[in-house]
Amino acid sequence: MFNFDWFYGLLSSLGLYRKEAKILFLGLDNAGKTTLLHMLRDEKLVQHQPTQHPTSEELSIGNINFKAFDLGGHRIARRVWSDYYAKVDAVLYLVDASDKERFAESKRELNALLSDESLRNAPFLILGNKIDLHYAASEDELRYHMGLTGVTTGKGKVNLADTNVRPIEVFMCSIVRKMGYGDGFRWVSQYI
Repeated sequence: MFNFDWFYGLLSSLGLYRKEAKILFLGLDNAGKTTLLHMLRDEKLVQHQPTQHPTSEELSIGNINFKAFDLGGHRIARRVWSDYYAKVDAVLYLVDASDKERFAESKRELNALLSDESLRNAPFLILGNKIDLHYAASEDELRYHMGLTGVTTGKGKVNLADTNVRPIEVFMCSIVRKMGYGDGFRWVSQYI
């Protein structure tokens, strides 16, 4: 179970009270973007229809207001992703770790995002979702297929002042089991 009190305390200790952030929830269709967004908002697991149109939610966690945009992941929806890149504080990219047949497609979309000049300063949190399924990829397997082996910056703090490195990291999670994504949010919150 995700401990929101712990998360609030963490955000406070990181000096993130009273901050506002714009986070894009991106990834292919059926990766879990809408499920995660609603889990963060309502702490309830609900079956959702595929996202047909971009939606946004204002999430307050402690004294931080996140404006989260779920832009959908089907092929037509991906065409409008770039319309939302302005002033993005972080990108959360979800991958269905159980759908190995779509790894190449997901990698192409992630590579396009990572190479987009308007997102060059945005930290990227990649969540490998659905690890509760026995046939889901391991973290190493997901890193390999997404082209992230040796590319990520580590799960600790990256000092951005001394480097020209964009924070990027992979965390494995199960939204339905409420596990793993809290670590990912803790990591990305360092850079907002």
